[in-house]
Amino acid sequence: MIAFDKVAVLGSRKKAQQISETISGSGIEVCMYDSEQENLDKALKGIGESIDREIKRWGMTESDKRAVLGRINTTTKMEDLAGFRVFIEACGTEVSNKQLAMRKIEQIASEVDIYITHINIRSVTEIAANSKMSGKVIGMHFLEPVPKTPVVELVRGMHTDDKTVSIAKDFAKRLGKTSVEVFEYPGYITNRVILPFLNEAMYVLMEGISSAEDIDTAIKLGFNMSDGPLSLADKTGLDEVLRRMENLFDELGDFKYRPCPLLKKMVRAGRLGRKTGEGFFKYESKDEYA
Repeated sequence: MIAFDKVAVLGSRKKAQQISETISGSGIEVCMYDSEQENLDKALKGIGESIDREIKRWGMTESDKRAVLGRINTTTKMEDLAGFRVFIEACGTEVSNKQLAMRKIEQIASEVDIYITHINIRSVTEIAANSKMSGKVIGMHFLEPVPKTPVVELVRGMHTDDKTVSIAKDFAKRLGKTSVEVFEYPGYITNRVILPFLNEAMYVLMEGISSAEDIDTAIKLGFNMSDGPLSLADKTGLDEVLRRMENLFDELGDFKYRPCPLLKKMVRAGRLGRKTGEGFFKYESKDEYA
């Protein structure tokens, strides 16, 4: 059994923030790495604002906030991570960036128990190609919002060994997540199922069959869902929905993954959802960390 007493998180953007908050909230020490201190300062601010929203909803307290932030350290020096054995890379979506982060860890870390790459579309096998620790590399797809969503997809690459899968399952359990094992294939489970659902709702709107409000109301009440498809797309970010759909369409060539023209139009117009204050619906303020 791995102790999971401390975890290094590579990255400082939205997903890295949510992952760090989740890990710290489970009582584990976190060290976030980014080459720029300004990015790390913004990350800590984002985590604080995320917790503040939970405090307003009576989901957390000020003492919880102090405890979570108190367990998160930051560094701009990669060598500070040399003593870590558990790594989570959340450096965005570009394979080249992910491979670069992995090579840096290989150079400074003498012993690695598990190297987790956060992915939602990309290939674990490609990311770990030519890596000396490819057997210890596994993908984890954390669904948003990470602190609240109780499931995580574990994606094993061609070289991921059974011990690494077992460690990943133990880690997910420590975070309070139910893990589902997925063999590497574009989109995994959640994206393969949810993206055509969101896309079809956009076609229904584009074809004038109903309004955005009524489409979401029909789906929420008809299928007992907390979010309608259009508000869910806004929450995810329409640019992110488009990116994932284009990737699946390129990989699989199936027309069910061809993005709705309305989605492309919205992205071109800069109406990306909650993070810009307007998508299929309007919001009182921009919410970068929604």
